[in-house]
Amino acid sequence: MTDLQNFIDGRLQPAASGEWIDNIEPATGKPYSRIPRSGAADVEQAVESAKRAYPGWAAMPIEERSACLMRLSQAVEAHADQWAAAEARDNGKPVGLAKEVDMKRSASNLAFFATAIQHFSSEAHIPSGPVHINYTHRKPIGVVGCISPWNLPLYLFTWKVAPALAAGNCVVAKPSEVTPMTAYLLSTCIEAAGFPPGVFNVVHGLGPETGEAIVTHPDIKALSFTGGTATGAHIQRATAGTFKKLSLELGGKNAAIVFSDSDLEDALRTTVRSSFANQGQICLCSSRILIERSVYAEFRDRLVEKAQNMTPGDPLEAGTKMGAVVSEAHRDKILAAIARAETDGGTVLVGGAAAEAPNARCAEGYFVQPTVIEGVPSSCDLNQQEVFGPVISLMPFDTEEEALALANSTDYGLSATVWTQDLKRAHRVAAHLETGIVWVNCWLVRDLRTPFGGVKSSGVGREGGFEALRFFTEPQNVCIQL
Repeated sequence: MTDLQNFIDGRLQPAASGEWIDNIEPATGKPYSRIPRSGAADVEQAVESAKRAYPGWAAMPIEERSACLMRLSQAVEAHADQWAAAEARDNGKPVGLAKEVDMKRSASNLAFFATAIQHFSSEAHIPSGPVHINYTHRKPIGVVGCISPWNLPLYLFTWKVAPALAAGNCVVAKPSEVTPMTAYLLSTCIEAAGFPPGVFNVVHGLGPETGEAIVTHPDIKALSFTGGTATGAHIQRATAGTFKKLSLELGGKNAAIVFSDSDLEDALRTTVRSSFANQGQICLCSSRILIERSVYAEFRDRLVEKAQNMTPGDPLEAGTKMGAVVSEAHRDKILAAIARAETDGGTVLVGGAAAEAPNARCAEGYFVQPTVIEGVPSSCDLNQQEVFGPVISLMPFDTEEEALALANSTDYGLSATVWTQDLKRAHRVAAHLETGIVWVNCWLVRDLRTPFGGVKSSGVGREGGFEALRFFTEPQNVCIQL
């Protein structure tokens, strides 16, 4: 059994406590590695090393910081096959998905911010008949914390640490204790990529212990967190009065709105992907499918047929399209949500239960059937609470206004998808959707330059592009009298 280690002050090391946490493979239900059970002492050591490293890293020429990130990006590319297999085993996602999406995006995240920082310019303000010149430049914050989730482990880990490091900050990062493997593998390449000791620290452990120590540490001046809305609310309470800068990317209850004039085949194909990709464990997945009544029956029946043909498989097999959900507790949460929907009057059209193990190796794994439910009101738990699994609800609508009311009826506001050939309608509907992101006739198309984030209970702040670099810096205005 492999023992993972923390990476603190340029060294791999166990937790100060000497304690370990079993890391479970979702497809088998059995432990296959251990992670350090770190606590406040380990976080303190990481923060102190980051504080020592900060002056030199912040003063380092941008081109040299950029080169470190580029070398780390190249390490991800060089190890893509090995790390994709590790991600599949650690998370339960299909190995093909891990290779084609997670590894490619992780490398792209690091490379993008390595170059973006070189184009992050200052502003000058020169009046006519100048007596004074004002210029505004952005300075790194200092020591920052990055806490990433389990659903896209390396993808979202690099999404956070890359802009923080590029901007000149030193980082104390915590991957999810549920899926720690690829963050650990990345940490084994940090020294070779040229990062000075203390610049980039990776600390493993439980959220209420390691995560809490990062959140509440007085010398961590900014925190980027992706995870559940309840945890985000706790972080806001825990940091109230400290003036710590927060970026919180939280949950979603995303609607896909299908109008009758849409390309139904394209909408069907994409909706299946947006509903069940990564076993529905993506914050951007469509979980509420709103369908214009005139095409409701046709769309429903064709969607159910496609879902019936999806069978969870062994994540490590190359042909698998749908793997295991991340843990036993999460599987049970998903099944409980389905049971509540049935109690609320819902009809399960397909799925609705744990899936059979695809082979003997996976006999004790955590597999859930792709599930489609209709007949539940918009106000019920299934349509209001994030399930974060392969479960969707179908609801008909008659008018554009009704579709918007249904789409906006939750406390969440992360993303939405609109299917229509009428671009005037698409523009009009998008303008009235209470979400941070709207896709029209597509889903999960991401340009790394664009802002990413939600409204309402889906989060605070924006990630991506210059928005991320702005978060990890503070503007300073300098006024010079001529």
